[in-house]
Amino acid sequence: MYSNHSKNIRFPAFLLLINLILILPAFGQVKVKPVVKDQLHAGQPDHISGHLGMKLDAAYQNRILSQDDDRLITPFRNRTEDHLWQTEFWGKWFTSAVLAYNYLPEPRLKKVLDNSVPLLLKTQTADGYIGNYADKSRLEQWDIWGQKYTLWGLLAYYDLTQDKASLMAARKMADYLINELAVRKKSIVQQGNYFGMATTSVLKPVTMLYARTNEKKYLDFAEEIVRQWELPVGPQLITKAGIDVGKRWPFPAQAEWVKQGQKAYEMMSCYDGLLDLYRITGNKAYKAAVEKTWENIRDTEINILGSGAASECWYDGKKLQQFVTKHANETCVTVTWLMLSEQLLKLTGETKYADAIEQTYYNALLGAMTPDGANWGMYTPAMGIRSLGSNQCNMGLNCCVANGPRGLYAMLPLAVMSGENGIAVNFFAEGHYEVKAPGQQMVEIIQHTDYPVSGKVNLQLKMAAAQEFAIKVRIPAWSIQTTLMVNGQPVTVAKAGEYVSVNRKWASGDNIELVLDMRGRIEKVGEQPLNLAIMRGPIVLARDLRLAGNVDVDETITPVLASDGTVPMEIIKQGTQSNTWIAVTIPCMVGSWRLGEEGVPVNLTFCDFSSAGSTFSPASRYRVWFPQLIGADWGG
Repeated sequence: MYSNHSKNIRFPAFLLLINLILILPAFGQVKVKPVVKDQLHAGQPDHISGHLGMKLDAAYQNRILSQDDDRLITPFRNRTEDHLWQTEFWGKWFTSAVLAYNYLPEPRLKKVLDNSVPLLLKTQTADGYIGNYADKSRLEQWDIWGQKYTLWGLLAYYDLTQDKASLMAARKMADYLINELAVRKKSIVQQGNYFGMATTSVLKPVTMLYARTNEKKYLDFAEEIVRQWELPVGPQLITKAGIDVGKRWPFPAQAEWVKQGQKAYEMMSCYDGLLDLYRITGNKAYKAAVEKTWENIRDTEINILGSGAASECWYDGKKLQQFVTKHANETCVTVTWLMLSEQLLKLTGETKYADAIEQTYYNALLGAMTPDGANWGMYTPAMGIRSLGSNQCNMGLNCCVANGPRGLYAMLPLAVMSGENGIAVNFFAEGHYEVKAPGQQMVEIIQHTDYPVSGKVNLQLKMAAAQEFAIKVRIPAWSIQTTLMVNGQPVTVAKAGEYVSVNRKWASGDNIELVLDMRGRIEKVGEQPLNLAIMRGPIVLARDLRLAGNVDVDETITPVLASDGTVPMEIIKQGTQSNTWIAVTIPCMVGSWRLGEEGVPVNLTFCDFSSAGSTFSPASRYRVWFPQLIGADWGG
């Protein structure tokens, strides 16, 4: 099997720039320059090794390359549908595949991409429609939602290859949609489900199309979508931006579930597109609405795993995350939250978005992926048994299997980024990264680290000529005690949750040493009973039945804290604990029934959340939250 971390692939600068096209912020091959420029621009991971590299390789080989794309295209040929969503799968898989190709441009995958687009284009009707709905049902249910992903996939291929046929097909698709809405006298916000959020999320590729064509009709259509949002029948995504996302609309009866105004995935998809429109127009109300909503989602919905939602809807869930939740943490919600955070990181350069991305990536996202990379869980709860999702629409996969790799590969170009004044290091993983310094000089940053097994990160620079600029290193919000050295000299780290910026004349061979605070810490939720969870760096720790010994994973436990309030723990040698990535032992007080043993701690084994439950069977039943004992001496 091909493994990218077994070969140190090197690319000339011009090829690196070509490979950057898709992962630049929504404007790859543009005729319309954005009014608002991003603060940070994508770098290029040359290759990533270690644990993350193995995950990337597994998904590349066993999910991206193994997909039968002709099966995904077949529904486009039939055009008999009236309510299902088969046509989303090609666009999700294809955009994932392009992201994977930008990371590792293997000729085999390029051939798959080159063969797939012509097969899809053969299904386009004379009037421009690419979809699977019967004529009488056009625009209804999931038809426009599917068109969104198809349009997005075609633009991704155009950005990658400059293929004029794919851009022409995308234009004909958009023209068809605009014309069909007019001919049928339909309001787009009243089509489809969830207050029109599913259909109007087409805003993103429509805005991308305008940027690549400079045809004003596409900008007008994008603005019309936003106007219709604010109608009484629309989701009011701008005017309701100051209201909790779980409380914007009354919850309808279960029989009317598709009328939910709290639908998490579709809502964030709309806000993702609104940021693209903000870049084009500079309308500050658009950015303000997204920022307010992002803050609200983080504060009221996103749980310790970096995801959220119950039955795929917001429900004020952060304060309820310790309870068993129906259909918790849908992978599509996880990926869309991650990608919305990525958009805001690029746009603002603020570290809080990188903190959110890291929390999501290492826990909810990697936790949803099967060890072989071939499949993804549809829901990823904080306790219980992992399970795979259903076979949706008789397509051999479901929405989350198609969507998971998009999040997996989308984060990579954000690890090391360029800004107007220098370079920003956001994420830490063993590998090589290419990025532009001010003045266009290409700089290679080599990361040596086993993070997050340890908090030690070594950064080495390679560059053609010495140059003065700033290198900013993100200090995660949880790293209270951090040390940073440049060429052996200490640098003051002012505050966790910010960048530490070092401005100097950098030269090839310069070295940055970072040590992050990996002491265990307690997270709490609830009142009576209080529930505890344990984190180490960005990693949520869990108990897994495989590691339980003679203390069941559902037993009541309380970690024994050190004098400074941290959780003492010892790392167990990797690879020795039932195929877990990170395993630790923690002294805990156990149980309500051990009479005569009060005050005697027991060393219990925990593992990283992404490894917990990884057999997707009762053999690895797991738990993150641990309710604390209640008694007559409660609080005493």
